[in-house]
Amino acid sequence: MANNGLLIVISGPSGTGKGTICKALSEDKDLWISVSATTREPRAGEIDGVNYYFLSRQEFLEKIENDDFFEYAEVYGNYYGTPKWKALEAIYSGKDVLLEIDIQGALKVKQQYPEGVFIFILPPSMEELKKRITNRGTETEESLMRRFKSAYHEMNYISKYNYAVVNDTVENAVDKIKAILSAEKCRVDRLKEKILDSEEVEIHE
Repeated sequence: MANNGLLIVISGPSGTGKGTICKALSEDKDLWISVSATTREPRAGEIDGVNYYFLSRQEFLEKIENDDFFEYAEVYGNYYGTPKWKALEAIYSGKDVLLEIDIQGALKVKQQYPEGVFIFILPPSMEELKKRITNRGTETEESLMRRFKSAYHEMNYISKYNYAVVNDTVENAVDKIKAILSAEKCRVDRLKEKILDSEEVEIHE
């Protein structure tokens, strides 16, 4: 376990800036970014293994049967899922894996991989969250209120996560997440197997 990388799961309500934070974190070349799988057809310019792993419906169903996804869902007739086999391959090779996913998906991942590092992104305030969603300019008044109510509801899941990070600025949020990951790598339960395996250590109570 001590030689394994971390599975870092980042989620939170819409408008909290999860994507921007993950993009900044992805500049670390030692970080492996989880890519989703789908049965939908590639769009112009999309590359297999970069944007998605494009699978046939039969291939996807076989992987479901083989328990090869952390989580999956069918949306408008197409399947989408988080490949377990790719993430674990990277983790066992010592790489940290970053997964940005919605809250329901994150909870499913936690059931299968509870040793992951689950980080909930928060806005500085609900007023700021409303402002950020409004400033996108893509929402009607009705859809804005729907998103805002959904965000309030999603806040209830924060206790399911290991950490909460307020995204006041992207730079501050990224620094906090990097500090979390450094601390996680120093946890005794992640290190003790390596220490005990590498040396003959006599432990006394």
